[in-house]
Amino acid sequence: MGCTSCSTGKDGQPKGCKNNGTCGTDSCNKLTVFDWLSNMTLPNGVTPFNWVEIRFKNGRKVYYKNLENLTLSIGDIVATQAASGHDIGMVTLSGELVKVQMKRKKISETPEEVFKIYRKASQRDIDIWVEAREKEEPMKVKARQFAIDLRLKMKISDIEFQGDASKATFYYTADERVDFRELIKLFAREFRTRIEMKQVGLRQEAARLGGIGSCGRELCCSTWLTDFRSVSTSAARYQQLSLNPLKLAGQCGKLKCCLNYELDSYLDALKAFPKTEVKLRTEKGTAVCQKTDIFKGHMWYAYEGEWMNWHKLTTTQANEIIAANAKREKVESLEDYASELIEEAKVDFENVVGQDSLTRFDKPKNNNRRKNNRRKNTNRNQNNPKKPRPQNNNAK
Repeated sequence: MGCTSCSTGKDGQPKGCKNNGTCGTDSCNKLTVFDWLSNMTLPNGVTPFNWVEIRFKNGRKVYYKNLENLTLSIGDIVATQAASGHDIGMVTLSGELVKVQMKRKKISETPEEVFKIYRKASQRDIDIWVEAREKEEPMKVKARQFAIDLRLKMKISDIEFQGDASKATFYYTADERVDFRELIKLFAREFRTRIEMKQVGLRQEAARLGGIGSCGRELCCSTWLTDFRSVSTSAARYQQLSLNPLKLAGQCGKLKCCLNYELDSYLDALKAFPKTEVKLRTEKGTAVCQKTDIFKGHMWYAYEGEWMNWHKLTTTQANEIIAANAKREKVESLEDYASELIEEAKVDFENVVGQDSLTRFDKPKNNNRRKNNRRKNTNRNQNNPKKPRPQNNNAK
């Protein structure tokens, strides 16, 4: 991290960022873009690209046209055109990289309605913007209480004021359609401003809140992941994962985004595999697939009626048998094709340092000493039998 609050302390221990991604240098925010073309000059006769990328609250990025030819750099606070009034945002990217981002997000360079940048924000613009931002947290508490009182099945996730404090956007999450017409009337009467409701997904809300995943690391969506791809249960099936909703769901309640990370590798490996529902027909009987090992390229088959005896084949051998069956030919048996299991030899490392084994406490103590003592006592008793005690005739 580049800011001072994220650096190390006196003893080399990390201080940790206490600004929650909103530090002054803006270097520990996942939405920050590094302009690697900033030190390069354009060829002679080439005009610079006049579109600028500007970021607002909640990761919202909008591309504006710099019609006034303002000298802008990353980190500048600017006043931009809005549907009504103006908004305040931060410049995150300028130059040729903006063209690349717009092409990746399929944004046209010649739209019907072009929003432009008015000016660099003045101190008065920033004061109004900061004052409006300070109202957002107490407003969110009241807004949630209003939704609870009206018994609406929704959650007010966040509130964003426009830069001129003329409009407030309420972000909410809901599992089903919500009729919030009465809620908007309460908001307008209580907060005295224009209200806009915007629904966000549960993944976007988890990215904004953050947290620790089941892997022990911070959530990918809150640290580096910006594009949310759709995740389906087929991704878990291809990777042979158990379809357990408790293990496959993330903190947002949806399927984990990390299920897509290795999916392409599994799909490439599965191209060499025949379909598992295809049966192998042999002279000995019909075999059905029981198990597959994707990266080792092995498949286990069992004869119908002999489900306990599995035969391991490679994908090449299975495809050969299927090709023979397609020609209406049967092989003799799977035993002719099955490859034997080869156990890897375990390497025993000798102790050359003279230290004791780390697992010495895992084994139970030997009771050889106690057994030897018992043997000695029994042998001694056998060699020296005890004399019978004399009877006392005077006893009553």
